[in-house]
Amino acid sequence: MKRRDFLAGSAVGLAGLAGPGRPATPWVAATRNRQTLVIRHGTLYDGTGGSPRTGDIAIDGDRIATVGEVAATGAVEIDARGMAVAPGFIDIHSHADLSLLVNPRAESRIRQGVTLEVVGQDGSSIGPWSDGVFELTRDRYLRDFDVDIDFRDIGGFLDRIDRERPAVSVASMVGHGNVRGVVVGGADRPATASEIERMRALVREALAGGAVGLSTGLEYTPGSFAGRDELVALAGELRGTVYPYASHMRNEDDRLLGALEEAVHVGRVAGVAVQVSHLKAQGERNHWKADAALTAIEAARAAGVDVHFDRYPYVAYATGLSNLFPASARAGGTARFMARLADPETGPVFERACRDKIALLGSWDAVQITRIGGPNATARGRRLGELAAELGEDPYDLTVRLLRDGGGSVGMIGFGMSEENTARMLAHPLGMVCSDGGAFAPYGPLSRSSPHPRGYGSFPRVLGHYVREQRAMTLESAVHKMSGLPARKLGLRDRGALREGAVADVVVFNPDTVRDRATFDDPHQYPDGVAHVVVSGVHTIREGEQTGNLGGRAVRGRGPVG
Repeated sequence: MKRRDFLAGSAVGLAGLAGPGRPATPWVAATRNRQTLVIRHGTLYDGTGGSPRTGDIAIDGDRIATVGEVAATGAVEIDARGMAVAPGFIDIHSHADLSLLVNPRAESRIRQGVTLEVVGQDGSSIGPWSDGVFELTRDRYLRDFDVDIDFRDIGGFLDRIDRERPAVSVASMVGHGNVRGVVVGGADRPATASEIERMRALVREALAGGAVGLSTGLEYTPGSFAGRDELVALAGELRGTVYPYASHMRNEDDRLLGALEEAVHVGRVAGVAVQVSHLKAQGERNHWKADAALTAIEAARAAGVDVHFDRYPYVAYATGLSNLFPASARAGGTARFMARLADPETGPVFERACRDKIALLGSWDAVQITRIGGPNATARGRRLGELAAELGEDPYDLTVRLLRDGGGSVGMIGFGMSEENTARMLAHPLGMVCSDGGAFAPYGPLSRSSPHPRGYGSFPRVLGHYVREQRAMTLESAVHKMSGLPARKLGLRDRGALREGAVADVVVFNPDTVRDRATFDDPHQYPDGVAHVVVSGVHTIREGEQTGNLGGRAVRGRGPVG
């Protein structure tokens, strides 16, 4: 299915009901006789974490006009009796990025109640790009998705979001891996002083273009080659902006606590806020470190570092299959990576490292293939150990073959965390809910992979499994972690709250039935229980189904300071 088919039926939505000549953005008081949309008799969870109350919400244009009792009638009325009404959910760590241009309906996202995606995570953002990376990306998206990438930086990406108006709104961080790739390339070496200055300039340019923070992916190349001084220097460009240094840390298993200390160090020395990305303790031998990590975060905050973390509600992570190998194996690109694995001297060294990683996870069946094409497409969704036995191959040899045939671009899920730690992290007062997932659909080009179910189910899973079933936290606390808390972390004053004058991002769900349905074996399934979603005043999900009206827009930062 071509991208233009997704756009059919897309409309201005409820914001257009305001009538000719009326501005789209100002909100008006409840003295009007008629509102664009009124949600009545719902249980209101305002995003602050406070106790809920019964009431109405009136929306006029793209703003919340009234919270409380609404006398005026609405052009559209929603009876929310027995339903929870909350601010639209903010995914503080999303990988939707360019998939929102492939299918602007953002099916797997909007149906969860997500109204704002914070992309550009793990050190990888939509620009800045080197000439080579830009051309490769543009060619791939034209070939595979009929999408022309006609921009090279975050400002251009956000401009495109405003033109396309997908179902969800978008904010973006700037990726450290991008700026290092442009200036230093893929070399495994420290950056020089002049290179650091050039990278700082790129970070400033990204902030001027609307970026809302700096992200790192220190387990991935080329970010893994950066030292602390480089990270502090680049994070320092955020000083005075409120925007965070968001770090996929250097290690999340055996060296977790040292990696966490580094993230806190960068924030403290640079004088900026810290967001620890998808906090976890991988491998059974490291599960005990979850408590130590939470204690360290609490201590850092008590010492004056504005540090929070996010976590998705699953015991498995997703990454590239190449990350079973150390960064030194992957340095310099896929061709060099494959050559090192085949070299009689270096190959055995990296094989041992890979097998050690598998031992950490427990077995080869703790790895599931998610994204792969070409002659090995049938491996999609399969466990490595099971598939190797079926094919009569050693699991390590199969891993190398899949990487070689796939040009190094193969996705995997790794089962390595504990349910107890997951619940504890999600419930912790400094934790936020994220998906760490992309946007998918059970049809068209975004259905081709076998993704981690978090892309479809993260937010409903928290509400259904961890709130209703496990009672790990209250519903008001969960809503706060999905709305008000991430909005505050990003300095978004008019989002994440049911408040008069706030942007009209609202989700209505049934607290008794909301749940995720996506599984690791069958991920392309929408959740249950999310009845209505309003994005910037546009009624996008009605009675659980898409209306075809898309209200997303770019959410830009306020630029660098000085």
